Amino acid sequence: MKELNEPELLKAIGRSGARLAVFLETPLCGTCKVARQMMHVAEHLLPRDYALVSGNVNLLPSIVRQYRVASVPALLVFDADRDLPPRIHYALSSVERVLEYIRSVNL
Repeated sequence: MKELNEPELLKAIGRSGARLAVFLETPLCGTCKVARQMMHVAEHLLPRDYALVSGNVNLLPSIVRQYRVASVPALLVFDADRDLPPRIHYALSSVERVLEYIRSVNL
């Protein structure tokens, strides 16, 4: 899972045609560290056509504002066509749940 800065993340969000899930965290968040481990496992269970990236919310102020991210860890799941706003998930309780969230996107 590659960590992106704000310009890279905005570019990835603007590109349609690929499924995208963005894991948002902060470096000092203990829950984020646990969720990151789940994301790593989930990443290995997903097909290659899913883009799974991460970002530090402290360095992503416009994305936090634009999507009204309320807390971390958070998972933003974008549809392939990007016509709809992302689904934002805060309850990352298991790898199965994370995979369910990510696989729920439309092609």
